[in-house]
Amino acid sequence: MRFALLGDHPDGLDMARALVESGRHALAAYSGSPVGAEYLRRWNIAVQAVGDIEEVLADPGVEAVIVAGSPADRPAQLRRALQSERYVLCVHPADQNPDTAYEAAMLQADTRQLLLPLLPEALHPAILRLAELAHADEPIRLVEMERWAAEAALLEHDTPGHKPALPGWDVLRLIGGEIAEVVGYAAGEEVTAEEPLLLSGRFERGGTFRASFLANHPEPCWRLAVLLAYDRLELTFSQGWPGPARLTRRDESGAPCEETWEAWNPWPALVEAFEAALAGDKVTRWQGDKVTRAKHRQESTAVAVALSPCHLVTLSPCHLSWQDEVRCLELDDAARRSVERRRASTLEYQEATEEAGFKGTMTLVGCGLLWGSLVLLILSRWVPWLGWAILPVFGLFLTLQLLRWAVPPTEESPAESETGREAGG
Repeated sequence: MRFALLGDHPDGLDMARALVESGRHALAAYSGSPVGAEYLRRWNIAVQAVGDIEEVLADPGVEAVIVAGSPADRPAQLRRALQSERYVLCVHPADQNPDTAYEAAMLQADTRQLLLPLLPEALHPAILRLAELAHADEPIRLVEMERWAAEAALLEHDTPGHKPALPGWDVLRLIGGEIAEVVGYAAGEEVTAEEPLLLSGRFERGGTFRASFLANHPEPCWRLAVLLAYDRLELTFSQGWPGPARLTRRDESGAPCEETWEAWNPWPALVEAFEAALAGDKVTRWQGDKVTRAKHRQESTAVAVALSPCHLVTLSPCHLSWQDEVRCLELDDAARRSVERRRASTLEYQEATEEAGFKGTMTLVGCGLLWGSLVLLILSRWVPWLGWAILPVFGLFLTLQLLRWAVPPTEESPAESETGREAGG
């Protein structure tokens, strides 16, 4: 596959390098600063520099685009890449507020092209192992995350006028599920990269979490601890991410047990996740009938659950989706609001199903008809015949309610229902 790179963000450069080194993809064009082009040349990657991204997107040979521009340019680049109907990989964070992620999700739904964020942390084999052990021995009581960095522990901290983003939301969601409430504590009323930041909150399905971010620490370190009912799991990156990792726990006999991993390169795993998602997308397109797709997903889910008692996302790196980016930006926004207002931020994830959408629409229509009837009742004081128009208005509302029984609902597999619930909010 031939792809293009827009921008010189380090994550975008590393992803481009991993794609080329896989031997299955080729860099067709690069649009960015000379610094990024120099990095690519040092890695022996042929670079065709193009000044205008419109010229890049006009090339019919470009099948995929990596959006890696500056924080100010990234939302516009993401929008144009999606409108050009290419596969898109976007550097995290896509923007400092979730509105850009919502817009990207709607564009992706229209174009039906693959859209993935560059979020490699939850693909680490040690983190997947930690999540597997935690899910096998639920309930989870507490998840602790500590990130100590030699420079800054937050993302996009050096961009003027851009609010820093918080890393690790995808890891917390992988272990504990969706987050329902966030409380943030900082020295001031804004999240800054220089000052320590403490977060706490609770998961939707039970359990709490605590996360701390500390910059300018002499020894970088990343620690994840999961407190279960009868055990404690602790994963430590003693040299920071993505260095060597050590997982300590107790085995079935209660004796201390330790597992270790060497330093890990996250980008080949992201390439595998991209190719797996791309293969799944092509299979779905080939199976045009919706009922066939539902049965295929249901069978795949049943096979995956039979393989392991743990959560489905720990089985394969293909679980990465744009929904992870949406949730990360929503949680960033919630944490910043909590620090600013000195109170907890609650997140509500609505159920995005056909039935829920129908009920919401009927609620809006019903309210509108009731207000219209009230207006007609008032005007009938001067124009008497308007009072008779109230009956047709209520008749129209009742007719709309009958549509729910007249039109049969579409069949939906359990996997699709779960996807719909996660897509709300």
